[in-house]
Amino acid sequence: MSDWLIAIILGLVEGITEYLPISSTGHLILFGELLSFTGDKAKTFDVVIQLGAILSVLVLYWRRFLGLLDGVSGDVAHPRRWLEPGLRGVRGLFKLGLVTLPALAVGLLFRHQIKEHLFAPLPVATALAVGAVLILLVDRGRGEGGTQEVEQITCRQSILIGCVQCLALWPGMSRSASAIIGGMLVGLTRKSAAEFSFIAAVPILGAAAMHDLFEAVQVFTADELFSVAIGFVVSFVTALAAMKWFIGIVSRWSLRPFAYYRLLVALLVAYLSLGK
Repeated sequence: MSDWLIAIILGLVEGITEYLPISSTGHLILFGELLSFTGDKAKTFDVVIQLGAILSVLVLYWRRFLGLLDGVSGDVAHPRRWLEPGLRGVRGLFKLGLVTLPALAVGLLFRHQIKEHLFAPLPVATALAVGAVLILLVDRGRGEGGTQEVEQITCRQSILIGCVQCLALWPGMSRSASAIIGGMLVGLTRKSAAEFSFIAAVPILGAAAMHDLFEAVQVFTADELFSVAIGFVVSFVTALAAMKWFIGIVSRWSLRPFAYYRLLVALLVAYLSLGK
């Protein structure tokens, strides 16, 4: 199979799965195995095409991100404002820092062990199943999933969501699912938890992608960088559509269909892996 076709397929997989609670990393690992696209080069490619998905959040929620710059100079001089509810100005930037810090710290400490032991089909299948059970438990009987909107989020809620988001370091668990589970546990509505998970993805995914972007320039040849660019564009367009669709789904229904999908994929992957 040609490199550009692999790039299109993986770009589609990344864009569709990045912001749905079904694990983009897990799906990329599984599709990488199916396409025989594995190893360090594949891992670098997977992280770099996440930049396309990250860009889609910036485009879709550009007003929210501009709001993070609103009144920054005034808020810096008044640290107490940082602790107030809301996602504007320094208080918003501070909350994004709080939600990012736990996973960033744990990831830096254990990144080698995670890549060595968890980037394989069977661990991914296990994570998909565990995440499905957590989604079913949290979403069960919660109606809209809480009472608070994303504009009301507090520092305490942000740090708690960040701690739950550490689960996403286990490939197959899903960063989006972890953040949404954390958001619903601290009282956000299902829709607000999903939107906050999109916004919170930018700093943590951006840091990882930019780190590997420099590696990509060294790892890939000029021809291969063209394929990476294709994957980037496909990921961007697909993620934009997937986010809009997902918000529509969680606004009207529950997260349970995504949990059932995770269980189905987990069983299939486990069966194929153990049957080898």
